[in-house]
Amino acid sequence: MATITEIITKYRPNLGPYEELYKYYHTHPELSFQESSTASSICSHLSSLNLNFSIFPHIGGHGVAAVLENGPGRTILLRADIDALPVEEKSGLDYASTRRMRDLEGVEKPVMHACGHDVHITALLAAAECLGKCKGEWSGTLVLVFQPAEEKGAGAQAMVDDGLYEKVPEPDLCVGGHVMPYRAGMIGTKHGLVASSADSFRLTIHGRGAHASTPHVSIDPIIQASSTILRLQAIVAREISPLDFAVVTVSAIHAGDAENVIPDRAEVKLNVRAALPETREKVLDSMKRIIDAEATASNAPSMPDLQPTTQFPFLFNDASVTSALEKTFAAHFPPAPHGYNPDIPRLPGSEDFGILATSIGKPSCFFLYGGVDPEVWDKAEREGKLSELPGNHSPYFVPVIGECLGVAVDGYVVAALTFLGKGA
Repeated sequence: MATITEIITKYRPNLGPYEELYKYYHTHPELSFQESSTASSICSHLSSLNLNFSIFPHIGGHGVAAVLENGPGRTILLRADIDALPVEEKSGLDYASTRRMRDLEGVEKPVMHACGHDVHITALLAAAECLGKCKGEWSGTLVLVFQPAEEKGAGAQAMVDDGLYEKVPEPDLCVGGHVMPYRAGMIGTKHGLVASSADSFRLTIHGRGAHASTPHVSIDPIIQASSTILRLQAIVAREISPLDFAVVTVSAIHAGDAENVIPDRAEVKLNVRAALPETREKVLDSMKRIIDAEATASNAPSMPDLQPTTQFPFLFNDASVTSALEKTFAAHFPPAPHGYNPDIPRLPGSEDFGILATSIGKPSCFFLYGGVDPEVWDKAEREGKLSELPGNHSPYFVPVIGECLGVAVDGYVVAALTFLGKGA
């Protein structure tokens, strides 16, 4: 019986055309819930493979699912996210994105695949070709999900709510992956928490406007906002154990327009992250307490309005699924430090991938892999400048495609064959 590595070596497609496909996605990014051309391209490519995939477009917006049934066995779902970010690319590459489009609020924004979702799409399409061509080596059902709006933390739930599992078979497990600012060639798994929760809010602080020469008749929302922002930083510093993890970030503030006018309101944007459900609740409760208390101390005319904008759940890797992948990943990829790492660092950001599994009570695992040119990484490591390498959401974050794409494709295929292979 052939090993997983032997199967991949025999059936992995030529990745040259996929590198060109990656460049297409990179130069044609689309914002969350507006990924129509991306979804159309995915459907066209899957159809062109002539491998009998059943394709289901327009799920939860522009989400795409594809199913390949191949006899009895388990059902595994492999997921890639497809949306881009309102970021202006500054990489200087000849295939850099110059795309601009209007967001859902009608504001024109530059657009870039600054989180590597173009790699994810391309890798899953190449994996689909590989798995479709090696059907004689496995048995079961393969479900591919190309998910919209991950950056909004809403795409996975939108697909589930729109009947994803009425269109495709419910999987026994789900697997996803993400490119990171690690050395290309590295791939890893991790037990337990992989991504923290993330709760974002828009806070409106109310005051009373006045002329700058008569501050005594105003209730200055800028002072109230400043006090609130400073006090919010004390939550992590003084209310959360140093052995725990939480982050409270004030990412935007806007108040007023003229230098001689005290405005009547201030707008603040907040982001809260935590590693444990109880810590999440504690931080959110403290945040609300501080916001209201500072309004009272400022004699505000009304309590601030705190509106949730996006919410990402916790993402935990299932122990049994992760343990199984540890064995096959270790057998296929070379060992760390530049190959497979069974305890890769936790994802700094957050993910909604887990909803595809938790919504139906099934386990999942999320693997991470590197996209930094090895020479660039090694030079930064020698100089102690790894922290200066562009990361996800940076206008300079563009994965080196060769080795990165190959590892990503193999990650998906190894995961599928771990549970569908005839020796599984």
